[in-house]
Amino acid sequence: MFVLFEETGKFLAGRILSEADSSLQVELDSGKRVKVKAAHALLKFEKPAPADFIAAGLKLVEDIDLDLAWEFASDEEFGFAELAREYFSADASRPASPEQQAAALFRLYDAPHYFRRAGKGRFRKAPPEILQQALAAIEKKKQITAQIATWADELGRGQCPAPIRDQLYKILFKPDKNSAEYKAVVDASRATHTAPLDLLQKAGAIASPYQFHWKRFLFENFPKGTRFPELQAPPVKDELPLADVRAFSIDDSSTTEIDDALSVSGLGSGTVTLGVHIAAPGLAVLPGGPIDAVGRARMSTVYMPGYKLTMLPDDVVQAYTLQEGRNCPALSLYLTMDEATLDITASSTRLEQVPIVSNLRHDALDNTFTEAFFEAAQVTAPVDVQWGVEMTFLHRLARHLKGQREIVRGKPENFNRPDYNFRLDNPTGGEPQGMETVTITTRQRGAPLDLIVAEAMILANSTWGQWLAEHGVPGIYRSQASMAPGVKVRMGTKSLPHAGLGVKSYAWCTSPLRRYTDLVNQWQIIAVTRHGRTAALAAPFKPKDADLFSVISCFDAAYSAYNGFQSGIERYWTLKYLEQNGITELTATSFKDNLVRADDLPLVLGAMGAQGLPRGARVRVKLGAIDEITLDVFGTVIERLDTEVLDASGTQPADEAEDDEEDIAAGPISIAVDIDEPQPDAEPAPAAAA
Repeated sequence: MFVLFEETGKFLAGRILSEADSSLQVELDSGKRVKVKAAHALLKFEKPAPADFIAAGLKLVEDIDLDLAWEFASDEEFGFAELAREYFSADASRPASPEQQAAALFRLYDAPHYFRRAGKGRFRKAPPEILQQALAAIEKKKQITAQIATWADELGRGQCPAPIRDQLYKILFKPDKNSAEYKAVVDASRATHTAPLDLLQKAGAIASPYQFHWKRFLFENFPKGTRFPELQAPPVKDELPLADVRAFSIDDSSTTEIDDALSVSGLGSGTVTLGVHIAAPGLAVLPGGPIDAVGRARMSTVYMPGYKLTMLPDDVVQAYTLQEGRNCPALSLYLTMDEATLDITASSTRLEQVPIVSNLRHDALDNTFTEAFFEAAQVTAPVDVQWGVEMTFLHRLARHLKGQREIVRGKPENFNRPDYNFRLDNPTGGEPQGMETVTITTRQRGAPLDLIVAEAMILANSTWGQWLAEHGVPGIYRSQASMAPGVKVRMGTKSLPHAGLGVKSYAWCTSPLRRYTDLVNQWQIIAVTRHGRTAALAAPFKPKDADLFSVISCFDAAYSAYNGFQSGIERYWTLKYLEQNGITELTATSFKDNLVRADDLPLVLGAMGAQGLPRGARVRVKLGAIDEITLDVFGTVIERLDTEVLDASGTQPADEAEDDEEDIAAGPISIAVDIDEPQPDAEPAPAAAA
């Protein structure tokens, strides 16, 4: 005697060796003996042999029409043998054959949308409305499967279906792995043995490399688009006194968010007052308001060659920017100092209106206010140069402040490497398309005007940071425990030293139109200015405020993403510059592993032959092919240009180590798509396939 039974969702058959009330001992065709619970024994039969019996049942399954079986089935719970009798037997009093019963069992078991399981071998037919829904879902699944196959075939032939093009960035970076579009890319990738990104690029899904980088950034950071809601800048309600100063700002010509300005009073009297004047949106834009929500969502202005996404709407920016010819609401820091020694003797903070006399621009004045100009000014007072006297004092002060910081740092700051400026030939000034002609120029770090502004802002940020701490009001600080390699700058709510800058405290306060952290700190400073020793109770953010920690976390993530994008898109334009100017070779300097840094461009690349070269070795590199999607270019060292013996120890100052990290971060990007890559064949492909 044989028995058909169910074991872990499978149907097996074997010879009954012994039988008890609750179980059976069964021998399978393989010779294996198993213990089967009596409740799992579904059908006993005498012939044929188990394997033939199951094969016969499976063959009969093909003859069972599910719609007809559903009609025949009882509305009450029933067993598979009952359905087999109704379906196969012409005489309802005669049972169906064992093979027919097995076929009915198999068919019922594999059709849960028609029949619900109610126990071992027991079923109940699905209600009509549920059945129709299930059949509709099955049909829809068939259509989707067919659609996936069609799309995969089109991709394999180098054509990109519109739905896949529309979902490109979602498919690559944040896919719904159950979507038809995603599955089509995976299937096509496997069928063609092509990486998904390469497959989509060949199929024309990527309009241009520039658009790929730009739209990927928007997809990841601005999924709802970059348009601002309709907002009006609220007026400053405070009746602010008018400052008795003549202030001027120093920025690039492209700067529209003019956050900071300077003034100098009392020159020639022995006591000079430096004014650092910061745009004060914090007087009108309040925490929790609609403009605050916009700023908090973006956290910072996003910069890139030829374009930017501002943190705040332009109408709001224009309401508070330090525009020349206006009396602008400002948060002012006044520092009184001895004109001869430059020792600071007093400081005060005021809320006031500041007359902005000039918006000076770097590109117009860098060639005027040079080191040579200031050296000559020490001998002869500047004549016929607007702001020449003030600039001469500010340059002397900046050098003094920098020298004091470097004493604390323990070594001079490294200004050996230049900054690079990118200019696009884009007359419309709108969003770049990636094909504009790019010009790259250098600007030496620490140029006089840069030094003046940088030192004034460091002085303001460190002074206000300490001031907040003295009043027990939390702020958002940047600190660095030491200058040791690997010790990074961190953000927090406590006033701690910044070893890299050489200051006791450092809080970003001077760019409230461009950085949300600065706006938060401005609210805190305004509270101290108005309330003094009771400011801790009046400030928007209290000590250990969870919301303040949330701001830090969100800003850190956004700022890192924005800086990463800026580095990547600048690399794109650098590679474009190479192509547009037909540059196939360049001189470079080795600095780590097989990486070299171009001498005259902001470009780091791997170079064959650079491995093992000492740090600082100068070489000529022949460039290979450029990949504008991965932003990659490799080179080959074809000539060693220096003859001196360099230190090969591999150690370098902390400043240079930090520069190395920035360069590596700005190197070739990793396109880490979240999609299943095609796997290599388990066996070699047939010769015909090759």
